[in-house]
Amino acid sequence: MNISHQLLQTFLPLPQSPEILAEQLTNLGLAVDGYHTYESLKGGLTGVVVGKIITCQKHPNADRLSLTTVDLGTPDHKQIVCGAPNVAAGQTVLVATVGSKLYPSKGDVLEIKKSKIRGELSEGMICAADELGLSDDHSGIIILDDQLEAGTPAAEVFKIYRDTIFEIDLTPNRSDATSHYGVARDLAAYQLIHDGENIGFTPWLS
Repeated sequence: MNISHQLLQTFLPLPQSPEILAEQLTNLGLAVDGYHTYESLKGGLTGVVVGKIITCQKHPNADRLSLTTVDLGTPDHKQIVCGAPNVAAGQTVLVATVGSKLYPSKGDVLEIKKSKIRGELSEGMICAADELGLSDDHSGIIILDDQLEAGTPAAEVFKIYRDTIFEIDLTPNRSDATSHYGVARDLAAYQLIHDGENIGFTPWLS
């Protein structure tokens, strides 16, 4: 049986790590065979943030590239080389920061590194939709609403859903735990017995 961490938290607070929660479930007789992270978009846009293009000029060594400075909500602006035909100063865009990994619609995983492109430093990538796996569109970079603040995680903008799914090996004698409600009730009792604290089990009323 699969149990959703997010759904369990509609009944009671669960600040503990997935590892500890898996141990507690197993101690309750709900043996956890394993758990994994689910994301509504592969990679979850981790490391991708909203950026404001402060300046944009022609790359000195390449006709089809632009040299930009971008505000990512940090004290120092980043220089980024961009090859998109629609890039311009004043735009609000999505930037993959150094160290992030992108899962494009087609092709291999792309890790963003600080590099020199035609002799100019580039610290990130201003992204098109296909480079983020949002669609197959590669006509140009994504232009966002100017009201979005620099540094806002892209996962918040696109409301990426993340969850941890626990795989429970449910035995026939545990029919009481065949629902998220039953599992949450057992966890609340476990906390009360072991920690001496009522963590606020809340019956789910639809």
